[in-house]
Amino acid sequence: MALPVSFVRLSLLLLVALPFCATHPGPAFHAPREFQRALGSDGHGLVARRSIAEAPVDTNITTNSSFVLAADRTYRKDPLNGFRKYPGGWNISEVHYWASVGYTAAPLFSIALVWFVLFFLVMLGICCHHCCCPHHSYKYSRTAYALSLILLILFTCAAIAGCVMLYDGQGKFHKSTTTTLNFVVSQANFTVDNLRNLSDSLSAAKKVDIGRFLLPADVQNQINEIQGKLNTSATDLATRTTDNSEKINKLLNRVRIALIVIAAVMLLLAFVGFLLSIFGLEFLVSVLVVTGWILVTGTFILCGVFLLLHNVVSDTCVAMDEWVAHPTEHTALDDIIPCVEPATANESLYRSRQVTFQLVNLVNQVITNVSNRNFPPMAMPFYYNQSGPLMPLLCNPFTPDLSNRTCTRGEVTLNNATQVWKSFECQTTTVSGAEICTTVGRVTPRIYRQMEAGVTVSQGLYQYGPFLIQLEDCTFVRDTFTNINQNYCPDLQRYSKWVYVGLVMVSSAVMLSLIFWVIYARERRHRVYNKQFIVGHNYPTEDKPAPTAPNA
Repeated sequence: MALPVSFVRLSLLLLVALPFCATHPGPAFHAPREFQRALGSDGHGLVARRSIAEAPVDTNITTNSSFVLAADRTYRKDPLNGFRKYPGGWNISEVHYWASVGYTAAPLFSIALVWFVLFFLVMLGICCHHCCCPHHSYKYSRTAYALSLILLILFTCAAIAGCVMLYDGQGKFHKSTTTTLNFVVSQANFTVDNLRNLSDSLSAAKKVDIGRFLLPADVQNQINEIQGKLNTSATDLATRTTDNSEKINKLLNRVRIALIVIAAVMLLLAFVGFLLSIFGLEFLVSVLVVTGWILVTGTFILCGVFLLLHNVVSDTCVAMDEWVAHPTEHTALDDIIPCVEPATANESLYRSRQVTFQLVNLVNQVITNVSNRNFPPMAMPFYYNQSGPLMPLLCNPFTPDLSNRTCTRGEVTLNNATQVWKSFECQTTTVSGAEICTTVGRVTPRIYRQMEAGVTVSQGLYQYGPFLIQLEDCTFVRDTFTNINQNYCPDLQRYSKWVYVGLVMVSSAVMLSLIFWVIYARERRHRVYNKQFIVGHNYPTEDKPAPTAPNA
């Protein structure tokens, strides 16, 4: 029997993906024909989804033989393919997908590059101009002075608004990603718990000894094999879940801290730069301009990274929705979450039903052949002075061919058997090392406890068997994806957009503020010098000549 070793990969898949893979079955298992006929095509909710094992060897996800996920969203220019449109859909293992989604952030990366180079050239030109042309005219324009002041105030306010939006967006984005991660981790832990509970039930089944009746040796060997695979899958999944969730939490915390620092630094930069420009501290303004030049470049690059992340998250949400809606198609997600073929799911179901059927039969054999018979005292150890009304048999949920069976009148179910049988328990005394009933009853306390253990194990197998099938045929994964898409994707998309829009606002506003720091400082210096020149020479304001000075 093959079991899922990991379930969803959540590092980039939402930041969405803790691993839930499936191992593949051995080719030797074939369920009995009677069981296959009883199972039918979809008698137990199995979906005939194409698995990796069933896919052609040379299947390519970009060909017509596969269903393309998020085809409309991902139909973008691919710079690695001559800027032709990328037709392969969502596929995180395809380099052309990453190239096409990365190209969506190309404008922001280009702005960062142009800003860095152009501003460097402008600063270099200003330095050369001051060195080579020492004489400057201090022409002063009231319009330019007022306009530069107004624009500087506006861009500073825009930078503050962008920082507020960035801070608020990163908080909501961190909360949404953490909530999504916690949901996926809870689903993984739920899977681990069910696998371990099923393993414990199988282990307990081997130890059931009811009136010296045991499970057949071949069934116990099969239980050992299944139990080993269950324990391996549960341990591997628990380890991967813990490791990945810790790594993702650390990454999310680092991203949050980085965004908070960026928002604080850019807010401080915009505010301090505004104050220094107003007070005319040109040297400090120049230092801030150089610092802001580097920070703005880095922030534009970060804008592009978050735009790329936003697009990947949106693509992934659409891909998950379409994967759920097309369960029989082979898609790129099958390479990450390979759903096993029906034969493997049938094997799991067959083994769990086989053990349940034989356990119930074992209990009923003890009731029929020991508890409900009145043996003479010499028929030890089957005689223990049993007497009174006959015990009802336990309802076997399966027929000999392991199809579903309806309980008949007078049988007790797995849910109420122990309560009903409790009234058939007698009081005992020990005679020659054996329990002998001293009151009316059909079972001794020891036999009752053994029957109770058998019912508990059978109920566990009956309860967790269907979950195992849901896990293997990806029903559990589909339900999880549906939940993520409906309840978590909207917030992830919304707040990742808030973050990159906030970054764009901050970057653009601080970039323009840098320019107007310089312009306003220049106009303010010219205005002060112009006033001093006029006062010193007693010129009327309207007839003043343009002052010059040897140095700017």
